[in-house]
Order: sequence, then structure tokens, then C-alpha cells
Amino acid sequence: MSRRFLLVGLTGGIATGKSTVSDILQSLGAIVLDADVLAREVVEPDQPALATIVREFGREVLQADGRLDRKRLAAVVFAHPERRQRLEAITHPAIRDRFLARLAGLEAEGYEGLVFWDAPVMIEAGGHRAMDRLVVVVTDETTQRARAVGRDGDAADVERRIANQLPLAEKVKLADYVIDNSGDRAVTEARTREVHAALLRDLAARRA
Repeated sequence: MSRRFLLVGLTGGIATGKSTVSDILQSLGAIVLDADVLAREVVEPDQPALATIVREFGREVLQADGRLDRKRLAAVVFAHPERRQRLEAITHPAIRDRFLARLAGLEAEGYEGLVFWDAPVMIEAGGHRAMDRLVVVVTDETTQRARAVGRDGDAADVERRIANQLPLAEKVKLADYVIDNSGDRAVTEARTREVHAALLRDLAARRA
């Protein structure tokens, strides 16, 4: 393997607090590549994926300024699994290409630290198999639903999104490390620091 960094998958479920963990990891000096950020980049107005989405789903998924109306599109695809699969077939290759380009850039720079791939449906898409390690962020079901509804305001949509993801208990079975984000931030930060330190030890052991 040519890369000198440790590639770590970071995943969880809707509203489990993955963003909180991601922020802590970045404050510790890790590089975090965010699948949601790349997903937004590949549907910018000048990107081929957006033109394909418009051909597939119609111009009603665009805002007045020509940008993708992500909320409207999400309402369409979450209600129809076959349409969600079609959207993923359009966007996932473009996201993967950008991700691989970022990794290639880090390899070329000789980066030697921790690189996290922050992706909500990593396990569902099979991407966890390409990771050196896997970290899963969890919370209890009551907290998860309360956070999701508080953030998004639509209980029915939250239930659909949870149903479209693999149960957290199944994700935990595949994890090398688990971070429980059910409590306050101080507890989550302490556990994230523990996992970060353990991953640095994993990287050092691999080099040795």
C-alpha cells in the first residue's frame, strides 16, 4: 500500500452526532473528507451530474437560480426507493471520483496522519470495505429521533430516512471503534480523543 496515512471510515445514523465528532477530530489535527460536502459539489450548476439529474427528475427539482433544490429532490427519492437508487447511480460515481482525487493528492503530498471519510451511508453502499478502520457514532433511539425532528421538523420524513439506513446495532457489529454520543459534548469529546489516540497507535503499529 503506497499511502502513509490511515484511512478511517466515520459513519453513524441520522442525527447521531457525526458532525460533532468530525469537528472534534479536525480540532485534533485529523483531515476529514465529508461526503455531504462532495455531494453538494458534484451537483453545482456547472457539473455534469446536475444536468443528468434534471433530465431524470425534471426541472422542478431546480430552484429559481438554477441550483438544485435538495429538499424537493429528497422528498421525491425517499418516497420511492427505485428513484433513490437512480439518483445514487448518478451522484455516487462523481462523489467517488472526487474522493479518490483528494486521497491521491494527500498521497502525493506524503501526508502521514489520520484521514477520515465522513459518510452517512458508507456501510449501506459497501464503502466501509475500503477503509483501514471503521468508527461508528451512535446514540439511543429516543435521542436520535428527538434530535432529528428538532433539526428537520418533519417526523414522517425522519422515520423514512431512518428506515432507509441500516440499524445502528448492525453498524456497530462492523466497527473497530464506537463513539456513543447520547450524552453531553464533554463525554463525547473525551471518547473521541480516546479513539483518535488509539487510531494513531494503529497507524504507528502499521508503520512498524
